[in-house]
Amino acid sequence: MNELPRLMPTQISQETFGGVTYHIDGELVPVLSVDVSQKEVYFEHHILLWKHPSVRIGLRAMRGALKRMMAGMQVFVTEASGQGIIAFSRDGAGHIVPLHLKKGEEIHVREHQFLAATSDIEYTFERVRGVSNMLFGQSGFFIDKFRGAAGEGVLWLHGYGNVFEKILAPGESIDIEPGGWLYKDAGVQMETRVDRLSSGLFGANVNFIVNRFTGPGRVGIQSMYLHMPTAE
Repeated sequence: MNELPRLMPTQISQETFGGVTYHIDGELVPVLSVDVSQKEVYFEHHILLWKHPSVRIGLRAMRGALKRMMAGMQVFVTEASGQGIIAFSRDGAGHIVPLHLKKGEEIHVREHQFLAATSDIEYTFERVRGVSNMLFGQSGFFIDKFRGAAGEGVLWLHGYGNVFEKILAPGESIDIEPGGWLYKDAGVQMETRVDRLSSGLFGANVNFIVNRFTGPGRVGIQSMYLHMPTAE
């Protein structure tokens, strides 16, 4: 119950899952390289680093396009297919984490931290209101949802700083600074807790805010947080 979150691997070579073989390398600004010869991979815009000329680039329509448009989110993602390898990196120091999803498994991810996924992974989203209002003066933020729909696949995320994972037992909880969580299993419950701290000096009051996660399941923690404002 008191085990520390473990550091996720920072380098991976020749890992094969869900129809693709991939590599993760680099210490400060890591690079993800994926062989798309057997399976298409879709990815966020503007993260392409290099590719073999035989790899084709196209657009993939997102499920719930009208809803996404109304929310100010991207309607299309970019997709790579063909014989060869494509490599991705984000313009920021961090840690690339692969999550292997079996058919029917679902993971919830903080907005703006999706990097890429294999074509069998379904991508939807949910708006969470209230929490961001307390933190950033907005009316809410988005949680991206990824599910192994057509079969097993790989989801790659970019966390800032380093990424750690805590596996929660049933009923076990952990409190995480609101900018610190990166992903959670769908079965992990999340609630926002606000403690009012009073010093008694000049009537000063400060709100201390954490997100409480309760298992069973995994929670990803990033050691650095870069806030990306959500379009309102």
